[in-house]
Amino acid sequence: MRSEIQMQSLTELRPGEWARIVAVEGGRGLRQKLLLRGLFEGSVVRVVSSQGPVTVEVNRNVVSIGRGMARRISVKRM
Repeated sequence: MRSEIQMQSLTELRPGEWARIVAVEGGRGLRQKLLLRGLFEGSVVRVVSSQGPVTVEVNRNVVSIGRGMARRISVKRM
């Protein structure tokens, strides 16, 4: 029997943790803003900081997004 995928919000990860984005909950505007920053389903991110805005590293770029946006990103810890 396969275990369920443990999904959580991006805001729940601690600095240094790696995760894969599995879902983005939001409309087209939010998805577009995140896509332009390299954050979309399938992207692998590393949390740099979770104090204040959430800062992640994705594709060798460092990106900061607000906590509200980060809450809408579901990830699977790696």
